[in-house]
Amino acid sequence: MIEEKTEGSTATDAAKATQTASKEGKPTMHIKVYSPFRVYFDEEAYSLSGINATGPFDILPHHHNFLSLLGACELIIHPLVTPPDEQRIRISGGLMHVKSDRVTVFLDV
Repeated sequence: MIEEKTEGSTATDAAKATQTASKEGKPTMHIKVYSPFRVYFDEEAYSLSGINATGPFDILPHHHNFLSLLGACELIIHPLVTPPDEQRIRISGGLMHVKSDRVTVFLDV
């Protein structure tokens, strides 16, 4: 197998980096919601919904990089569990960071 070098990495590495986890053909992302003393959610999921200062939003796999302050709201997560029940987490505020199909929500900061 011949691998092309591109800026210090191989073409194979680039292909692996663009792959996302999926279940039954649907892309997923990793979501972690936690505070300094408790982890509320730390799993793969299909989507996350919430509200920030500009209004309601949805985060789906392949979302652009995103950083937002969250106000009091209810985060709604659609995890990969069977049956696919949504998980709701009521928050008083936090900071959310989205990058490379990973969503991290810091609460009580």
